[in-house]
Amino acid sequence: MDRNILRSCREDPRRTSTDIQVFVTSPNEPVPSRRTIRRRLQVAGLYAPQYQCPTVKHGGGSEMVWGCFSDTSMGPLKRIQDNDPKHTSGHVANWFRVDLLEWPSQSPDLNPIEHMWEELEQRLKGFRASNANQIFAQLEAAWKSIPMTVVQTLLDSMPRRCQAVIDAKGYPTKY
Repeated sequence: MDRNILRSCREDPRRTSTDIQVFVTSPNEPVPSRRTIRRRLQVAGLYAPQYQCPTVKHGGGSEMVWGCFSDTSMGPLKRIQDNDPKHTSGHVANWFRVDLLEWPSQSPDLNPIEHMWEELEQRLKGFRASNANQIFAQLEAAWKSIPMTVVQTLLDSMPRRCQAVIDAKGYPTKY
């Protein structure tokens, strides 16, 4: 299995762990977890930046949403449209001007919202919708159903996550 994981990545360095999981799955062997695949690639030195994929943040043409949360409450879930001129105008860009933090690119380890998207995905498994309004209604209901204990656990893990990224010198971690 390890050989197939490495071969799959070398054939197409832009494959995600999910893509590799599908590629290496056979009826004779257990399905490797995405975490196992990421660890195997890291041990083999294949998680250098050229082996990381650009991502599309939760949309891909169906329904793009923006959400926020704090340690005390879940914020709203809002529909968004990427590359809409009103989102990319100079006026809006100036309004959002903030000091930037040094942050490893594509680092879900340090971005708690990415883990909330995973939580939302898990809550929506098996749901089907026939139009954008139904999709958004399901997303919104699932978002509102996430208990604050999940948020608090995620926020409490942030110091460990930061230390893991520091220890890994910016490379992927178990998170």
